[in-house]
Amino acid sequence: MPSELRLHAVHAGGMKMIVGDGQHEVIADYPLQPGVAAAGLKPMELLLASLATCAGSVVALLLERMKQPVARLEVDVRGARRDEHPTVFTEISLEFAIHGVGVDPSAVEKAVAQADDKLCPVWAMLKPGTPIATSFRVDAG
Repeated sequence: MPSELRLHAVHAGGMKMIVGDGQHEVIADYPLQPGVAAAGLKPMELLLASLATCAGSVVALLLERMKQPVARLEVDVRGARRDEHPTVFTEISLEFAIHGVGVDPSAVEKAVAQADDKLCPVWAMLKPGTPIATSFRVDAG
């Protein structure tokens, strides 16, 4: 039987929503007035955050299993959007920064490929409709 994820979102005025699973909450906001600070991440930022955290955690786990001496892993994600509504992403880029003395770049390349090919469900959901480019760098420190 397929598993199911459930969240509950509550409108909190304007374009602000509070969404949670009963234990954790996230604030999403989209101020309509220019220059007004958002009370949380915008919905499209949350989508990019989901991709970055899914891909990053999978790559980190794979590198750990490959016995790579990773001291820190960071992911920068960028999404280019259409100007017309709906302002969907037209392309996304993921850049992985792997820090650690002795990390093998070929292991990082393999981990990123596996995350893309079969292990990150957020990536799998997005890539049929949006090109996702990847890059990585290994820093010894």
